[in-house]
Amino acid sequence: MELLILSCASLLAGFVDSIIGGGGLILLPALFAVFPATQPATLLGVNKGAAIWGTAAAAVQYARHVEMRWAALLPAALAGFVGSFGGAWLVTLISPGFLRKVLPFVLMAVLLYTLVRKELGRRHTPRFTGHAETAAACCIGLVLGFYDGFFGPGTGSFFVFLFVYWLGYDFLNASASAKLLNTATNLAALLLFAYKGHVWWHFALTLALANVAGSLLGTRLALKHGAGFVRVVFIGVVSALILKTGFDAFLK
Repeated sequence: MELLILSCASLLAGFVDSIIGGGGLILLPALFAVFPATQPATLLGVNKGAAIWGTAAAAVQYARHVEMRWAALLPAALAGFVGSFGGAWLVTLISPGFLRKVLPFVLMAVLLYTLVRKELGRRHTPRFTGHAETAAACCIGLVLGFYDGFFGPGTGSFFVFLFVYWLGYDFLNASASAKLLNTATNLAALLLFAYKGHVWWHFALTLALANVAGSLLGTRLALKHGAGFVRVVFIGVVSALILKTGFDAFLK
């Protein structure tokens, strides 16, 4: 029964995450509810062990249908890997608890800006080219990679927002690009958790199958309905993240 509940949560997490990020909002609470006495690092490791496969599957599907800007994105993915590994290492030394009260307000600012700028992310008009685009994408990868390894909530949505806001991508292209970088950041954190023995592989691999199934379904919907659909899902997921992180920070 535990595995069935978690598989359903992983399926839904893969679906949401493939469109706009935020799958951890679904799977992680489910893991903590089913295994309340388990060390948090182990549950984070299981989450990463499941999520990375869905994120990678989504990245492959997007790459087949969306024109990826590989010259900028591959170095950015490497920067994200390095940043995530550094963040995961730092979290073994200091607590990220001070970020809990800040995060809901940052997410609120992102949501309000997106709602006010109604045309934001509807058209794909990249702002940079060549080395300038690579440098900007690497900055996004390094900073959010570090954040993902150190703290994590909302990383996928932050990736999408910055690709839209700073690089001028539409929401569909931003989501496709975010999946590549998020795969790299998940891999770095997973390697560290695995090295420290914090991954239950028998659970992670089973949940990965459900996560991939949800991811493929979500990717298909995003590709079919385009940037407008992804924008609506982005607003919904960020709103849910605000409620969840706000509850955790001030009411829990």
